[in-house]
Formats: sequence, C-alpha cells, structure tokens
Amino acid sequence: MNILVTGGAGYIGSILVPMLLNKGHQVTVVDNFMYDQNSLSDACRFDNFQVVRGDTRDRSLMKQLITRSDIIIPLAALVGAPLCKKDPLAAESINQHAVEMICELASKEQQILMPVSNSGYGIGEDGKYCTEESPLRPLSLYGITKVKAEEAVLQRGNSITFRLATVFGMSPRMRIDLLVNDFVYRAMNDSAVVIFEGHFKRNYIHVQDVARVFLHGIENFEAMKNKPYNVGLDNANLSKIELAQAIQKQVPSFVYLEAPIGEDPDKRNYIVSNARLGATGFVPEWGLDRGITELIKGYTILRNARYGNI
Repeated sequence: MNILVTGGAGYIGSILVPMLLNKGHQVTVVDNFMYDQNSLSDACRFDNFQVVRGDTRDRSLMKQLITRSDIIIPLAALVGAPLCKKDPLAAESINQHAVEMICELASKEQQILMPVSNSGYGIGEDGKYCTEESPLRPLSLYGITKVKAEEAVLQRGNSITFRLATVFGMSPRMRIDLLVNDFVYRAMNDSAVVIFEGHFKRNYIHVQDVARVFLHGIENFEAMKNKPYNVGLDNANLSKIELAQAIQKQVPSFVYLEAPIGEDPDKRNYIVSNARLGATGFVPEWGLDRGITELIKGYTILRNARYGNI
C-alpha cells in the first residue's frame, strides 16, 4: 500500500513509520521537523521511504501527496493542552482544519486512520467506564480540536479513529512531558515529585502498542471501519498516586508527595473501557511495569529536558 503519514517524525510516527516500512508498504512522510529531530534517520535506508519537509496546511502540497496514496494517517498535530494554549491559532489550523482539508481532498476510496485523544471524555462519571458511546466533553483546546477533527474523519466514511489513552514509553523522538514519562524522569533525576489532585484517574498505553494498533487497523480495515476505538490498557486505569506507587516499586528512592493545597490545571479524570478494540482481536504487548523498566534504561541515557513538546 502507498501510505501517507503526516507528522511522521514525531513521537508516534518515529515508531510507526519503520514498522510500516518493514511490512513492505511504500511510506511517504510529510513533516515540518519543528523540533529539529533526526528520528527518521534510520528510515532513509529503505527504498520504499520518501520524506517531504512541508506543512500539512499547504493545500497544493497535500493535494499532490494525497493523490498517490491508498492510506492516509494524519499524525501531525500540536499535541497537549499546554502547547495548544501557547499557540491556539496553530492548534486549530493544524489539529482541526488541516484534517478537515485532508477529508475534503481524499477520495471516498482512500482510507484514513487517525489518532485522537481519549481526553475528549473530560470528566467521567464516578466508577463508570467511558466507552465509545459516552458523551465527549473536552476540557482543553487540544481536546476540542481533536474531537472536531474526529467528527470530520468519521463523517466522511471509510475511516477509523483511535482514541488514545495517555501514551508512554521510549521513542526516537522522545517526549518527557507525558505523565508516565514525566514521573519516571523525575524519579530518575529529582528522586521526588509533588502531585496535585492525585486521585484523578486516566488510562495509559505504550507507544509501541499505539504503532501496532495502526497496523491492526490496516489489516482489519473492512471489519473495523467507520468507528472510533479506545486504545488503552485494561489494567491501567490508574490515579496519579497509583502511578507513582508503581514507579516507586522499581525506583525505591523515589518520593512522592500529594500537595494539600493547589490544583492541577489538567482536570481530566475518567476511566476507560477498551472492550471494542479488544473484540477485534487486538492485544497490547506492553504493560505499564515493562514500560517503566524501559524508561529507566532510557533515562540513564537521556538527561536533557529538551525532549518535550513545551
């Protein structure tokens, strides 16, 4: 298949693109390389790899690239509430409008597989799992743009969306600003973290399994199309305190303290059911404990806080 991946040099794309190439697909990546990353250097050895330095908001460029694609995977986005708050115009134009343009330019025969965030669930009901039928109540501009982009993708048909849990794990384009990655980084470098509103829960998924779910979607497209799927670990609907405890088991010197006053600006608090995806036969390979072990090794190598989105 000819696969176009926007933002393919990012945190997820740097894992996904080599997987697609190893499967024999022809892969074209368009990325603006805004972080000066070299995360796809190893992909350059593949004859079936092409790379374009460009902006996904460039209509003429995207029209040209989409025309010769069988599958489009729009990963390009300003990811995370802080980054979107810092540049709201870019957040809307990249996260939402560029995806709407892809839907307009793509033919009905072309397939779209797109990641969105399960942060769209906002604040869930106590003790009740969020399913794909649960109401979407995004709390941040990031969540709002992702929900609107998902609407456009599902309305055009012949598409799949993946509502990703909070992603963790090592990647060639590393991000230390994701919650698990951040806590392990602090455990390794500061030995301590102050937690605000530690009872807030969310779900987690390893970046390797995120890449694998796209392969699963491609291979099972006809059975899965035209639906959203939660992508997370069934045994990792954890509070921030429970996450810190899991890290402490592997880094005994790690100390965490829940602040008696103050609040977290990120108000997301929900638990998620991943049953719909599980029913398609997808099984994650990476558990939280394995991912923490991987991050401990990774942070023995990486000691620079530039590995983040903001």
